[in-house]
Amino acid sequence: MRCPFCHNADSRVIDSREADEGATTRRRRSCPKCGRRFTTVEEAVLAVVKRSGVSEPFNRAKVVAGVRRACQGRPVAEDQLQLLAQQVEDTIRATGAAEVPAHEVGLAILKPLRELDEVAYLRFASVYRSFTSVADFEREIAELKARQSTTPASEPVPAGTVAGT
Repeated sequence: MRCPFCHNADSRVIDSREADEGATTRRRRSCPKCGRRFTTVEEAVLAVVKRSGVSEPFNRAKVVAGVRRACQGRPVAEDQLQLLAQQVEDTIRATGAAEVPAHEVGLAILKPLRELDEVAYLRFASVYRSFTSVADFEREIAELKARQSTTPASEPVPAGTVAGT
């Protein structure tokens, strides 16, 4: 790490600590040339590789924006969208990969969105999976109905979720 004071190319780590629940690492450093101390903050960058091959940093706001469009007119609160985006990011980071294809981000969105709102899920899935016919919708609806039939009727449904998901 280059010293911000004398621009020496070398520095020594004095102390390291995790911050932001482990998402970042703060390091106290010392420059052997000028003797001054400074702090650096390191964060693991999660990159998304688009179909075109272009790589860009993961952006939770893009996840929220895409899901918000699918949830338009649905009883879904902004807090629920933010929570879903956090779940998606956690799922992607759990893979341990530094770069993930955009397709994987879409797959990570589908499950929590299905649990949040089935209609929004169908909207998102129809675009994401490129539904081309009514048969595609019918097949997806049949899967949703099959999931509902496997949920016991006496099981309480948590607030903010759709029954059977």
